[in-house]
Amino acid sequence: MSKLDEIKKPIEKDLDLFEDKFKASMKSSVPLLDRITHYIVKRKGKQIRPMFVFFSASLAGGITEATHRGAALVELLHTATLVHDDVVDNSYERRGFFSVNALWKNKIAVLVGDFLLAKGMHLSLQNSDFGLLQIVNHAVQQMSEGELLQMEKARKLDINESIYYEVIRQKTASLIASCCAVGAASAGASPEMIEKMRVFGENVGMAFQIKDDLFDFGTDDVGKPLGIDIKEKKITLPLIYALSKSSKAEKHRIINLVKNHNEDAQKVQEVIYFVRNSGGLAYAEMQMHRYQEAAFEVLNGFSDHEARTALEQLVRFTTERKK
Repeated sequence: MSKLDEIKKPIEKDLDLFEDKFKASMKSSVPLLDRITHYIVKRKGKQIRPMFVFFSASLAGGITEATHRGAALVELLHTATLVHDDVVDNSYERRGFFSVNALWKNKIAVLVGDFLLAKGMHLSLQNSDFGLLQIVNHAVQQMSEGELLQMEKARKLDINESIYYEVIRQKTASLIASCCAVGAASAGASPEMIEKMRVFGENVGMAFQIKDDLFDFGTDDVGKPLGIDIKEKKITLPLIYALSKSSKAEKHRIINLVKNHNEDAQKVQEVIYFVRNSGGLAYAEMQMHRYQEAAFEVLNGFSDHEARTALEQLVRFTTERKK
């Protein structure tokens, strides 16, 4: 049994029920859509976001029918953004499988993403879950703004540490924050409790994304560093720190490699080695743990509870995972 399977044990039945409701929420009268959504569901991820919804609800008062709808809403909108992201990034792979745009082309992928967004809104409006929809809608808006901010900065490669944090807060942390806020709201929690869980989720999301960015300077299955972010001209925390500690000439040289030679595997390796030898990874790990501790600080404000323990374990999983 994996570590994640152990963590999810207390809510296993709820997650199974959620899966059924999530599939049902994607139903369509168009055979092509049903084929594509079936393909998406079969290749689902680790269920980390629904887990945050359910455990947050448990901590805030208990899982309800609204919690299941909230988890489905988050997952529908998250899935829609992934489908759209693959189109934007011209990516043909998602979690080791072909992406929707790789199999059905961009036009269909964009429409599928739109369909999932509409399904999420319909689910909430149909059940008058206006508060939940408001929380998730705000997150999706932030995710779009974060993506555009990153694209804007990638053109000039003028991103600094504070801008980096703003980008990942919007792009990644906002969604995990919404999971925790939705969970609390679905359990009938007070506005103060909902805000505490939102802050908790935001800190987890920050740590989660820094961990993801660290993977780019690790190794893949054949032992070679990945460098995918560098190839896409994404300036992440390890590189930002390494550049801040380098001479003006070295900084200019590395930025030139990222800007003009990002398709050259040997040059990408050069950037990776520069980061690894300049303390970039150690600094990013330190910042990741800072956000993790901030998340634990919020949880420490609650009395002992099975859900609190599970959330602590889930936070540790996000920073200790291998991929």
